[in-house]
Amino acid sequence: MVPSARVAAAPRSLTVERYLEAIYYIEHEGEVARPGRLAEWLGVSAPTTTVSLQRLVRDGWVRMGADHAVELTEVGAVAASAIVSRHRIVERWLTDVLGLDWATADREAAELAHGLSELVLDRLDAHLGRPVTCPHGNVIPGRRPPQGRRLARLTDLGEGSAGRVARISEVAEHEAPQLLATLSERGLVPGTDVAVVGADASSRRLDAGAGPFTVEASVARAVWVEEPA
Repeated sequence: MVPSARVAAAPRSLTVERYLEAIYYIEHEGEVARPGRLAEWLGVSAPTTTVSLQRLVRDGWVRMGADHAVELTEVGAVAASAIVSRHRIVERWLTDVLGLDWATADREAAELAHGLSELVLDRLDAHLGRPVTCPHGNVIPGRRPPQGRRLARLTDLGEGSAGRVARISEVAEHEAPQLLATLSERGLVPGTDVAVVGADASSRRLDAGAGPFTVEASVARAVWVEEPA
């Protein structure tokens, strides 16, 4: 086992950071990261993923169970949290200051965040007022989540129910690149009140203030809302 201090101090390649970030997002949606899922997520072959995961296990970033479930170690979780923080702070800057749309900001943040020094990142964070969440409502690691009611997926609300959009699933964002553009166009953004006016197995009829519209159930599932009292 590699000592924690040594692992934490070791330089991380962009490849290592991509794996840690992907595993973090999957774990924080209550799902299980597995080699096949990670290969699809990162757009690499299964053999490449196998070799990379072996190195991550060797270096103490992750552990792998007998069922091939991949989990972050304590040190891996700390590193992943820092990586995700960078991404989400840069996203806030790109949307709040530069005015980029959600989908573009997400892509650009993935490229920019890795190269920022700690000094520049801290100054950028301070300039933004130390935001609590990314533009999609996901909490920046290490910061206190906004106070509110219990969260549920929009698909869990029945016809006639209503709630307030709290956050968008990071996993769904990645697996459906058009999702952010669709939600932005429909006004399904954090802080928006939304009502379910119709529901079936494949879609949801919603009203988010700009008039009723229909989205696929897979899109509605990516939206987490505060349940009504």
